[in-house]
Amino acid sequence: MKSFNLSFKQWAADGRLYAILAAAGFSLKAIFVKLGYAAGPVDALTLLTLRMGLALPLFAWLVWLSRDPQAERLTAMDGLRICLLGMVGYYLSSLFDFYGLEYISAGLERLILYLYPTMVLVFQAIATRRRPSSRVVQAMAICYLGLAIAFIHDVGMTEHSAQVIKGAAWVFASAVTYAFYYLGTGAMVHRLGSMRLAGLAGSASSIFVIMHFAFSGNVSDLPALPSAVWLNAGLMAVVSTVLPVYWLALAVQRMGATQAAAVGSLGPVLTVLASWVLLSEPISAFQLGGLALVMFGVSRLKPKAAKTEMTADAAVAK
Repeated sequence: MKSFNLSFKQWAADGRLYAILAAAGFSLKAIFVKLGYAAGPVDALTLLTLRMGLALPLFAWLVWLSRDPQAERLTAMDGLRICLLGMVGYYLSSLFDFYGLEYISAGLERLILYLYPTMVLVFQAIATRRRPSSRVVQAMAICYLGLAIAFIHDVGMTEHSAQVIKGAAWVFASAVTYAFYYLGTGAMVHRLGSMRLAGLAGSASSIFVIMHFAFSGNVSDLPALPSAVWLNAGLMAVVSTVLPVYWLALAVQRMGATQAAAVGSLGPVLTVLASWVLLSEPISAFQLGGLALVMFGVSRLKPKAAKTEMTADAAVAK
């Protein structure tokens, strides 16, 4: 027992424990969404509103934790950029993701979201007008081959193939908007720090979601929702939204962004396993093969594009 306690403390000290906790927390988000849908009659916007409404004070807690008397003060331009990041990040990206999870499995959702580094590279190539290297093109081809294998398998396993296509399109839109969020953080993360920026952008996103629901939803319906819906929304807010950001920020401080991101690559595997255990979603050789190809392809992308500090905040996120 003593040696176990020493190992546990060592893992915490060098950041490995926090990186694993963060990967596990992020990977469970889709599971909580699916469980929330199964728990009662709730739509994507309502469930997202519960999640972000409960997360709002926790995002404020992240901002408070990251306070620094010597930090640069926010300017009006910083505020505008944070609002834009909040709009494309935890608001639009998460909303599209929740829409997609109404139709597709949690495993396929995580696989599609994991492709966001390829989209970052495409947007960077367009902005700089420079072609990606042959290595990057090959890695992207491997990623999308793996996605195609898993996607075709999921379409073939159901009579409602149109719904799978619709759900995959929503999640792909989520990955695209998250790629924009990822690119937008690059200019600010070094000045504000990943935890402070995540807290501020998350707070802005929460306000956007609540405003959307105030105009489009029915507040009077919230108290009537089953307690299991509220429970899964609360678990999303705490276990799969705010705490993973905090844990990964601690991991980055202790082991560096690249190593922390390497541990985070376990996320899709953990999601597939959790969906099998908790949701009884089937696992096939096609899914595992597609997952392996996507993970291999992402690992071959340039570390600068796929593994920076803000990988800690992600994975969408979301």
